[in-house]
Amino acid sequence: MAYQYHEKKLRKIGTGGMRRSSRDKKKAHLGGHFRATKIGKAASTSKRLRGGRMKVALKTAEYANVVIGDKVKKAKIIRVIESPSNREYTRMNIITKGAVIETDAGKARVTSRPGQHGVINAVLIQ
Repeated sequence: MAYQYHEKKLRKIGTGGMRRSSRDKKKAHLGGHFRATKIGKAASTSKRLRGGRMKVALKTAEYANVVIGDKVKKAKIIRVIESPSNREYTRMNIITKGAVIETDAGKARVTSRPGQHGVINAVLIQ
């Protein structure tokens, strides 16, 4: 087991013996892999969480809920214009939080996390 700077030291200071873990590893503490949401016919997957809750992740999405003023409109997604997390995502049309998408209502910025929330919510910026 490698020593990492943000964890406790693995050895005791006085004797040099190994420290014992104060708790066990849990499946709930595992992270998940990146779920790249692309443009296409709607498809999703679900993951069971601790306590039996379910988390829905979008694989592909065709529409976004776009806020225009004080109203919400269901708009068709055309393409990804820019993505702050990775510029390669714009070429691959991967939608993440903060990405600017082109819809039939205009340009909109994504405010939800499609891989975590299972929905694409956006705010019109133009």
